[in-house]
Amino acid sequence: MKRYFSKRFFDVFFALFFLFFLSPLFLVIALLVRSNSPGKALFFQERVGKGRKIFTIYKFRTMGQGTGGPVLTEKNDPRVTSVGRILRRTSLDELPQLLNILKGEMSFIGPRPEVPSIVETYSAEQYGVLEVLPGLTGWSQVHGRDDLDISTKLGYDLEYARRVSLLLDLEILLRTPSLLISGRGIK
Repeated sequence: MKRYFSKRFFDVFFALFFLFFLSPLFLVIALLVRSNSPGKALFFQERVGKGRKIFTIYKFRTMGQGTGGPVLTEKNDPRVTSVGRILRRTSLDELPQLLNILKGEMSFIGPRPEVPSIVETYSAEQYGVLEVLPGLTGWSQVHGRDDLDISTKLGYDLEYARRVSLLLDLEILLRTPSLLISGRGIK
């Protein structure tokens, strides 16, 4: 319980901090998204969180409004707008998930949440990733992110769920900025 409280305190404190200081950036991104492609600036999608609970994840929209197609995007996916490519490369499309963190649906660090159709394909062992809150960044992200297939990602995420600790969270936190700057592993 103590670990949960301290991690939750960290999540709430820094989510509020970043929301306050990055609010001008939120406005600029929203305007860029809307000027690049008509429609709403935010994208909402159902994801599966801790305990198999369904929640709505928030992101800046990176595809044209109403584009259908596969759930997973490919490298150079034509559905992704020019502004969307920049947002994805820099991971700025993920900033609205600070709201998911405030709501307690996500944490800064944990396995990335998947859509229900992918979670339905998990084996009994793989459901273990749903024993911890999903995060903005995680163990699989620092090991390759989109360069990894789903099975490999799940392997790293299961390892995280089994080994979760302050030291592991700190390692992930320290490794994430270099990945964001380099853009490695981002489709």
